[in-house]
Amino acid sequence: MGMRLQAVMRTVVGLCACLILASCAEDIGVDQHGRKVAAEQLEGQWLVINYWAEWCAPCRSEIPELNALARQLHDRSVRVVGVNFDGLQGAELSSAAQALSIEFTVLQQDPAARYQLPRSEVLPVTYLVDDRGRLRERLLGEQTAAGLAAHLDRLRGGE
Repeated sequence: MGMRLQAVMRTVVGLCACLILASCAEDIGVDQHGRKVAAEQLEGQWLVINYWAEWCAPCRSEIPELNALARQLHDRSVRVVGVNFDGLQGAELSSAAQALSIEFTVLQQDPAARYQLPRSEVLPVTYLVDDRGRLRERLLGEQTAAGLAAHLDRLRGGE
C-alpha cells in the first residue's frame, strides 16, 4: 500500500507541476509602465513594431500618427508596439514615453530576436509582423496612420 501511495503522490505532484508551468504565460517583457506583457497578448495579431528615439525628429512627429493608428485598428487584431532605439529602461523609458505622449505599448525589451527583425541603423523604422509572427515588411522613415493602414490592408488581403 505504501509503494502504491507513493506512486500516486508522484503522479499528482507531477501533474500539478505541469499545470503550474502551463499557466505561466511566456513574457515578452514589461512595458513603459512596468506591467508585464505576456506573449499571448500579442499572439494571433498583426504587429506594427516601431523603433523610435527622443533625439529623432521624424520619430517625434510620427508618434501622433502611431497613436491614431493604434486607436483606429484596436478592434481589427492589430497592435502598435514601440521600442526605444537607445534601450531606455524603467523610469527613463516611462519618462520619455510620457514626454512624447506615446499611448501605445512600449516594450523595454527589444523583440527583434523573437520576430527575426533585421537591425536598422536608420530611424524611424517600422516593421509589420503578421498574425503568425512572421516579418512581412520593413518601412524606413516617417509613416502616417493612413499609409500604415494601407500597407496592412494590402498585406492582409483587404480583410
